[in-house]
Amino acid sequence: MYLAYGNEEELGAAIRASSVPREKLYVVTKLNGWKKQDVQNAFDTSMKKLGLDYVDLYLIHAPFFAEKAEDLQEAWATLEAIKGSGRAKSIGVSNFIQEHLETILATAKITPAINQIEYHPYLQHGNLVEYHHKNNIALSAYAPLTALIRARPGPVGALYANLASKYGVTEGDIALRWCIDQNIVAITTSSSEERLKSYMANVWSFKLASEEIEGISMMGKQKHFRAFQNQWIAEGDWR
Repeated sequence: MYLAYGNEEELGAAIRASSVPREKLYVVTKLNGWKKQDVQNAFDTSMKKLGLDYVDLYLIHAPFFAEKAEDLQEAWATLEAIKGSGRAKSIGVSNFIQEHLETILATAKITPAINQIEYHPYLQHGNLVEYHHKNNIALSAYAPLTALIRARPGPVGALYANLASKYGVTEGDIALRWCIDQNIVAITTSSSEERLKSYMANVWSFKLASEEIEGISMMGKQKHFRAFQNQWIAEGDWR
């Protein structure tokens, strides 16, 4: 559950009203990454709204609040203290590129567990995936279906369709599997419960061949498209 969108109180109430044991849930919330604030107070406010003793993952939503390197480093140090208190089982970041990660790692005692970024064939971020693997930071892709939903037509369209026919799945399944087969955690949403169930059933029923993964990657590099954070990132910066 991703709880950084003005819905912490409602989701906390839903958790309490459900019959699902807390340990069966994986709860994630985020620190606002667009304005400077007291990080500890922000976390305490989120926990009060959620009504929980701990979250499974706490993320810095974006690095854009930072005016200097020390701002990122101090925020991360507070997350480390929160993890040390046991109130966040894991800590990580979101929308960070290599330079932001390098800034944190220069002073970090704990390496970020994960970085959640927009990732799809039209936004592959150069060498960022390799950097994550090298530094043992898990990578999570949000908006992995962008090439199908927001950026059509495009060069991967026909390849998605051909692979979907080959494996007897949907083009969405192919887009998700392309991430998974690169050891990237794929996150998607849907207004349809049945579609989500279909994804869960289908994406584990096949694996893309290495040449198919590379084919999608190469075709994707023919087009650049960013769906989110455009107001914070310089035009033409595809890192």
